[in-house]
Amino acid sequence: MRVVPFVLLLATAAPLAAQRSAPRPRAQAALAAVRGPTVEGITEYGLPNGLKVLLFPDSSKPTITVNITYLVGSRYEGYGETGMAHLLEHMVFKGSPRHRDIPQELTEHGAQPNGTTSFDRTNYFETFAATDSNLVWALDLEADRMVNSFIAEKDFKTEFTVVRNEFEMGENSPFNILFERTMETAYLWHNYGHPTIGARSDIENVPIGRLQAFYHKYYQPDNAVLLVAGKIDPERTLQLVEQKFGAIPRPERTGAMKIYPTYTAEPTQDGERSVTLRRVGDVQAVMAAYHVPAGSDSDFPAVEVLSDVLGSAPSGRLYKALVETKKAASVGAFAYQLREPGVLVAFANVREEDSLDSARTTMLATIDSMITTPATPEEVDRAKASLLKNIELNLNNSTRIGLELSEWVSMGDWRMLFLYRDRLKTVTPAEVQRVAARYLVPSNRTVGEFIPTKEPLRAEIPPTPDVAALVKDYKGDTTRSAGEAFDPSPANIEARTTRTTLPGGIKLALLPKRTRGATVHAMLSLRFGTPQAIAGKNTIADLTADMLMRGSTLHTRQQIKDSLDKLEARVNVFGGPNTLRVTIETTRPNLIPTLALVREVLRMPAFDTSEFRQLQQANLAQIEQQKSEPTALASVAYGRYMHPYPKDDPRYTPTFAEQAAAYGSATVEDARTFYRTFYGASNGEMAVVGDFDPAAVTAEVTSMLGDWKSPGPFARVTQEYQDRPDTTIVIETPDKANAMFLAGMNLPLRDDSPDYAALLLGNYMLGGGFLNSRLAVRIRQKEGISYGVGSFLGASALDESGQFTTYAIYAPQNATRLEEAFEEEVARVLKDGFTGEEVQQAKDGWLQSREVNRSQDQGLANELTSDLYYGRTLDYDAQLEKQVAALTPAAINAAMRKYLDPSKFTIIEAGDFAKAKAKQD
Repeated sequence: MRVVPFVLLLATAAPLAAQRSAPRPRAQAALAAVRGPTVEGITEYGLPNGLKVLLFPDSSKPTITVNITYLVGSRYEGYGETGMAHLLEHMVFKGSPRHRDIPQELTEHGAQPNGTTSFDRTNYFETFAATDSNLVWALDLEADRMVNSFIAEKDFKTEFTVVRNEFEMGENSPFNILFERTMETAYLWHNYGHPTIGARSDIENVPIGRLQAFYHKYYQPDNAVLLVAGKIDPERTLQLVEQKFGAIPRPERTGAMKIYPTYTAEPTQDGERSVTLRRVGDVQAVMAAYHVPAGSDSDFPAVEVLSDVLGSAPSGRLYKALVETKKAASVGAFAYQLREPGVLVAFANVREEDSLDSARTTMLATIDSMITTPATPEEVDRAKASLLKNIELNLNNSTRIGLELSEWVSMGDWRMLFLYRDRLKTVTPAEVQRVAARYLVPSNRTVGEFIPTKEPLRAEIPPTPDVAALVKDYKGDTTRSAGEAFDPSPANIEARTTRTTLPGGIKLALLPKRTRGATVHAMLSLRFGTPQAIAGKNTIADLTADMLMRGSTLHTRQQIKDSLDKLEARVNVFGGPNTLRVTIETTRPNLIPTLALVREVLRMPAFDTSEFRQLQQANLAQIEQQKSEPTALASVAYGRYMHPYPKDDPRYTPTFAEQAAAYGSATVEDARTFYRTFYGASNGEMAVVGDFDPAAVTAEVTSMLGDWKSPGPFARVTQEYQDRPDTTIVIETPDKANAMFLAGMNLPLRDDSPDYAALLLGNYMLGGGFLNSRLAVRIRQKEGISYGVGSFLGASALDESGQFTTYAIYAPQNATRLEEAFEEEVARVLKDGFTGEEVQQAKDGWLQSREVNRSQDQGLANELTSDLYYGRTLDYDAQLEKQVAALTPAAINAAMRKYLDPSKFTIIEAGDFAKAKAKQD
C-alpha cells in the first residue's frame, strides 16, 4: 500500500489546566470483551463502550507494540480548523492527570514511540521491552490520555510555534509544495485537497476552545481501535485492556458530540486543471494527478498495479521514456489508498538545463499510452510480485503490521489488508487496461495547463464500498509460522552465536533462531585498498558499488529485481572507497538462492554504459536538489571545518560543486577499473541472524566468497582527533523558511575510554532523550523555537577520535533566541550538573532501549558484523551497560565538565537571515 501521510513528531507534558481541574468521571461497571473475527493470527474484540481491540501475539519478538488509532484525521476538519488533528497529536503529549511528563516516562521505559496524523486517522504507539510492568504502564498511558489529556492553553501557546516550525520545514521543499498545490487544485471541495499539517493562519490562530472541543468529540473509545502486538499473553492482555479502558464510558452521540459521515463528495472533474509554482530551487518537476476510487474499491488493486507499471525503476514505462532518454533525472508514480476516493500521481524531476516542456509532453503521452498500449502480462506479474513481496515480508514482522494496520483501520476495517492482498493476486492485464481507460483520461487530470475540449470524457468515480459487507465472514489465509521467545541479552546472544573464519579470509558470525515467518537477515562487509591506493577515488567508489545491482553478465537490472521479488528478498548494496556492504532480508526457503544471486551480483557485474549514465544523472540531480537546502549546506560546512583534509584524502568532505564535477566527469571505464583494482573477499565480515541452516549457509558463503581473492592489500583509514579552534559560520539560503543550527567540538575519545560511559549518559540527558532532554525541554517544549532539537555523541572503536554535536531546526527570525537558549542550557548543565533522580531515570530508559535495539534482527546482524571487524564480542555491550548502571551523578558531571567547553564550540547556521532581518527592521 502506498500511502504518503505526513509523519509528524510529537509534544510533551504540562501541569493540570485551570479550566479542567479534575479528570472526566469514569464508570465502575464490570465489563467483558466480546470476541470477534480472527484472521491470520490477529483477533478482534469489542468492549461495551465501543472500543475495538486487536491482539496479535508473536512470541518471537521480545518486544510489545501498543498502537491506538483514532478515526479522525484532516478529513474531519472544518473551516478554520485545518491542521487541528495534527495540533491535537502534539498536545496529547503534554500530559494527563496520571501521566504528567509523558516524554520522561517514554524515555524511562526505553520505548520507541511516535504519533502520526494522516487524512483519515491519528495514531499513537510505543514499542518497548516485553515486560508486564511496561505493558501495564503503556495501556494506562493510552487510556488516561484518551479522555483526560490537559489540552491546556498555556501549553498550546508554545506548541503551536513548534508546529509552525514544522510547517516551515516542509516549505523548504519545492517538490513538497508542488505536490500540495497539485492536490489543492485537483480537489475542489473534499478535505483531501488540504495538507494534513494545515494552513499557517489556522495553526497560528485557532482558539484553544475549538481544539478542546475537537478532542472531546473524537478521542473516545467508540472512535478508536487499540492494537497490542508482540510477546503477549492474550488473556492477560485482554484483562488489562478491560481494566484500563473498560471503565471509560461510551459518549452520548447527540448534539455537538455526533460524528457525521463525510458527506462532501468531490464532483466528477470536468476538464484539465493546471497549477504553476515559482520558488527558489535547483531541479524542475512536473506531476500529474488523476482521481481514483477509494482504497476499499474492487478497482483499487488494479490501480495500484497500474501505478507500479508506470513508476517502477528500471522497468517502468515512465523510467524508460524519460530517464533512459535523459529527459528526466528521476520519475515515479503512486496511488493514494484512502477511505474515500483518492488520486494516482505520476511525477518527473528534471535537471535545470533540460527541457521541462519536453519532459511534460513525454510523461503525459506515456500515461495516455496505457490505454492504447495495454500493460503486458510480464509487466503486471512483475508489479504484483513487488507489491505482494512487501506485504508478505511485513506480515512476518508483528511490529510493522501492528503499525501499518492503522491505515487499514482508517479505510473501514483492519481485515481490508488481507482482502486487498487476495484481490491483488487476481489482477489481470485486462483489469489494468480497464482502469487505465476509466481513470487516465485528460479531463480527469490536474497538470501544467488547461486545454479546452468540445466533447470531454468524464471519469465517474464509484462511491466508497460498504466495507462491513466486503469483510463479512472473511477468513483470510492460514496463520504463518511463529517464532521462538528470544532473550536479547548480550549473554544469550553470545551463547547462541558461532564465529568462524572461512578459508578465503572472511570472518563469519551465525545466530540461528526461529523467527516469525522464518525471516532471516544478513550483513556482509568487504574491505579493500589502502589509504594511498584509494586517494581521490571516493566518487568512483560510490558509483562502482551502486552499479552492482544494475545488471550482471547473466541478468539485466530488471531480471535481478524480478528474481528478488520472486524470492521475497530485499537486497541493498552500497559502498565507499575501501568498504562494500550488502544487506539481505528474506526467508529461510529463499536464503540460499538469494545468496547465490548476490554472488552473481558481486562477482559478475556488467557495468552497462546506459545504466551508468542513468546512475550518473540521478546522482547529479540529487546533488543539485541539496545545494540550496539549509540542512545540507550546514552539514557540509560542518564536516569540512571539523575534519579538514587534503582534497584527495578519503576523509575529505567535498563541496556540492566539487561533487557535481566529480560525478559529471566519471566514466563507466573508471568504474570497471576500480572494480578490477580493488574488489575481492580476502578481507571482510559477515553475520547472519534468523531462521536458517548454519551448515548450508556456511557452505554457500564459502562457495560465494572463498576463492575471490582481493587484488591488493587492505589497510583501514584511520580517524584522527583534530583540536579545531572555535568559529562561527553563517550561510545565507534565500527564500528558505527554515534554518539549520549545528554546534559542537571534536573530542579525544574512544568508545572504550574510561569516561565514555559517563559522557554517553550525559549526552542522553542533555540532548539525546525523547523530547525530555534538557535541550528539548527548553528549546522545544518551553519556548517552542524548534521542531527538532537534540545532540549526539560519537566515538571511534579503534581510534581516539570522537565528536559532540548539537542541532536544531528553526525559523531564521528566531536565531538569537535559539542561540541564547542553547548557550544557557549547556552552561547550566556544566555548572549545576544532573540530579540523582534525573540520572536514575536516564539509566532505566537507556538500558531498556539497548534491549529493544538488540531485539531487531537487522540491527543485530549489523552489530555482529562490526564486532567481527573490531575484534569484539557482545561482552563489550555487557560491560558498557554495567558501567552505565554503576554511574553516579558526580562521575557524569565531572566527565561533562572535563570534555565539553562551550568556548571551543564551532557553530554553523544556514538560513534566510537577510529576509528575517529586513522584516525585523
